This record gives sequence, structure tokens and C-alpha cells, in this order.
Amino acid sequence: MTSDTVKKTHKVTLIPGDGIGPEITEAMKAVIAASGAQIEWEVQHAGEAALEATGELLPDAVLESIRRNKVALKGPLTTPIGHGFRSLNVTLRKVLDLYTNIRPAQSFRGTGARYDGVDIVLFRENTEDLYAGIEFEKGSEGVQRISDVVEDLTGVSIREDAGLSLKPISVFGTRRIMKAAMDYAVANDRKKVTIIHKANIMKHTDGLFLRVCREVAAEYAEIAPEIEIDDLIVDFACTRLVTNPERFDVLVCPNLFGDIVSDLCAGLVGGLGLAPGANIGEDCALFEPVHGSAPSYAGQNLSNPTALILSAVMMLRHLGEQSAAERVHKAIAEIIDEGAAITYDLMRMREGTTDGASGTKEYAEAIVERLSR
Repeated sequence: MTSDTVKKTHKVTLIPGDGIGPEITEAMKAVIAASGAQIEWEVQHAGEAALEATGELLPDAVLESIRRNKVALKGPLTTPIGHGFRSLNVTLRKVLDLYTNIRPAQSFRGTGARYDGVDIVLFRENTEDLYAGIEFEKGSEGVQRISDVVEDLTGVSIREDAGLSLKPISVFGTRRIMKAAMDYAVANDRKKVTIIHKANIMKHTDGLFLRVCREVAAEYAEIAPEIEIDDLIVDFACTRLVTNPERFDVLVCPNLFGDIVSDLCAGLVGGLGLAPGANIGEDCALFEPVHGSAPSYAGQNLSNPTALILSAVMMLRHLGEQSAAERVHKAIAEIIDEGAAITYDLMRMREGTTDGASGTKEYAEAIVERLSR
């Protein structure tokens, strides 16, 4: 092998996660090892596994590793009740300023899902909105002080027994998520970008989001005049998604609506077991499945690893390993379409029974075998 044909090795931080995380991570690793891409995994632990080993949910070593390697892949994490963080996932996104959350929803033939032909990519602003975590507990000094200011400025009284959350949406945050969505649409030959909002009611937050998104879209009019820009109020968008999902292409959402609508989109194509995700910032990228850690299924060789494997496919594309990414995606599509070695959730959706379903490991082995052909 000459120096010209030596493949680049990519060092990637790997966080196996909690619950079903370790076993779907092993399945993913087997598939990526067969893809032709050279990945060196640097394993780090967060969540319950880290808490047991170090007494910390998110050790500094995890963040240091991600900042050093620039790319990370993460299984699902559990945030234990009564410990520190509201959400480890939200904390990672905020600390690393991973402001772009990308969640594709793509149909696979043979799943038995309600819809075919869905190919939606949702861009969710990841750092602002109600998920910014600016909250005040009922009865706290913060609630009292804010209530006094609100009443002074607007004449509106907030009940004494209320809790409060603030919803910041900025020009800065909105510009960069819309720009990320437009750049993606241009690079991937997408034809429509739809802005999701509730600007008819929240005129100074979602209204700002809509206005700034439109301004950014106008800046791309000369670069990409073929891209159609429209917008929908979030409740009507949900109706249109479940009645005619094929009309959608790229969606851009504020944080909370993006979280909700992306799960709806996953439901269109077969559920969270098929839902990958990426969190992208200026310096780092973190890839993860959308679903949770499902601790009741841990260690039973039942869980569907597709969402994590598809997240790894997104990671491969981010790393420039396009051929490996396409091979893995094609192998997954073929195995699901054939239906001979699929996990129980896919079998139930496809056949109405779990009889004949394969385990996590066996499903991954089928994909590996297909890649070896």
C-alpha cells in the first residue's frame, strides 16, 4: 500500500451512554468498523456510569476530549433525579455552544410505517428559547422580583403561586441557525425551507425569529433562487406534517418547537429507533440518537441500534467519509427492506407481531455481512 492510498484515521470521542447505550454502541462500532472508514474511538463516560465511577455526571475529561478531538458520538444519557443538571444533553450543547441541532426523518422501505417518501431535515436552534434554562421556582425571590417588574411595565399581575421560565430568542442565535439551514439546503440541492413559529401569539420572540429568518433567506435569494422559502405556525405545521409530509423538505425551528416537531417527524417514518441527530458548533460536533436510554430494556439484546448507526453515518459525512457513509446507509436500507433480520420494534410495525425478530447484535451482524459483500 502506497502512502497515497493510506486512509486517514479519525480520532472520535465516544460516550457509550446509559441504559441500552452500551449495547447499541457495540452494534454501531461493529458496523462502522466494516464501513471502510478508519475511526479511532476515545471512550469517555458521562451520566450514570460516570457518576458511579467518579461521583460526577459530566466529568471535565469528557469535555476536554470533545474539545480536543472536535468530533464526538454519544449514546443516550440518563440524568438522575436529584442531581445537578436539568439535562445532560442540554448541558453538553450549551457548554460546547453546539447551536445547530440537525434531525433527519427519512423513510425506509419495508418498515411498515404509515408514510413512504418522507425526506425531511429539521434544523433546531439549540441554545435559546425555553430550553435556555432560565427558570424561577414558585415562591422564590426571582418570581417575586420579576412579577413586580412585569406588573410595573405592563399592568399584568402574575399569580403568587406561579413558577416562571424565560424565553430568550436573539437576532444572533436566529441568524446562525437559519444560515446553517440555508447552507445545508444549498449544498444538498434542497428545494424548500420552511420556518416554523408561533409569531401570531409570541410577537417579540417567535416574531423576531420569523423576521430574522426571512432576512437571512433574502440574503440567499441571489445565490440560490431555486430554494422556496415559506413559513407555518407550529400547530398548523403539525397538521400538515401528518396529512401531507411529502410537501416538506427542510424545517427551521426555535428550540422547544424543534424538539417536539422532530419527534413528530420521527413518528412519520417509523419511530425514534430510526431517528438520528447531530449537534454542530463552530469548533465541535456531537452526534447522537434522538431516543432515550430505555433502562428497562438494558442488557436484553432487544433494542434497535439504527438511530445510533445513522448518527454515525452523519458523523462519517461530517468527517468527509462520504463513500463509507453511503455504504452503511445502503446496507441498513436493504436489511430493513428484506425484513429477515430486524429488531422487534421494526418487526412489530412491519408484520404486527414480534415473532421472528432479531436481537440488537444479530441485526448489526446482518448489516456487517451486507457491507462485506
